[in-house]
Order: sequence, then structure tokens, then C-alpha cells
Amino acid sequence: MNVEVFPLQRFEDERGWFVELARASKMAKPWKQTNLSFSRKGVIRGLHYHERGQDDLFACLRGMARVVVLDRESGETFSLDIGDDNPVAVYIPGHHAHGFEALTDLLFCYHVTEEYDPSDPDEHAIAWNDPRVAHLWSTTSPTLSQRDLDASS
Repeated sequence: MNVEVFPLQRFEDERGWFVELARASKMAKPWKQTNLSFSRKGVIRGLHYHERGQDDLFACLRGMARVVVLDRESGETFSLDIGDDNPVAVYIPGHHAHGFEALTDLLFCYHVTEEYDPSDPDEHAIAWNDPRVAHLWSTTSPTLSQRDLDASS
């Protein structure tokens, strides 16, 4: 599986801290949009994938998230808890199904390599509880969007 993990180095002093979140030269493709979400503990967003190849760079800015990735061809999986206790960014090629669980209330940032087009969205879903990944989540009763609920039925 070609998921990449980038350590995020935190520089702290009495004022607070600074982290370099992303460097374009380290990305396989340039990003075109940055998204920020707030999720309450117990929310799962995903699993989503992109047929046209949008890649994502995930970073949890506050709190803790569990990132789950499924290679739809091989069935191989990847899971990593990221955020306050593990400051890393995770680069995910878009053809892999991917999502995250809010282990705490959290702020989550993702750079994406394509702009979202509401008239022709490249958003596809696999159920969060698909047997290939169901064991990777910490919850069996997540809070889900309607789209993610529909993928489960």
C-alpha cells in the first residue's frame, strides 16, 4: 500500500507552538483545495474514495483521530491514530477508500489534489463497517452522515 506518513515537528516556546503542516515538494501531486472539519468524539467520516484520483493529506490539528485506509484492489488495510499524541500527516492516494474516526472532539485538516465540483462530485463510498475494516474502528455505533449511513445499507 502506498500510504505515506510524514512526522510533524512541533517547535514550542512560551508563546505556544509552530508546525510545518505540508510541503508541496513532498507531495506526489500538488494540492488544489484545503478543507477543515470539526468532529465530535464518536463520529466516523468515510470510507470515501475518488475514481478520478484525488489524493488526500490528512492531519489532525487538535485532538486524536484514527485514520483507516482500504486498498480496494488487494484488501490490504492501514490504520493509525494521529493528532496530539502522534503528530504526523498521512498522505493517501485517492483510489484507496479512506476515512477517520474522532477518538476525541477534534479539528481535522485535509489538503486535496482536486477541487470539489458539486455538479460532478468524485465522491464514492464504502460502508464504515465493511468486514475488511470494521475491526479497525474503536466504536461499533458511530455518528454518521446520511451519505455514510446510506453506504452501510
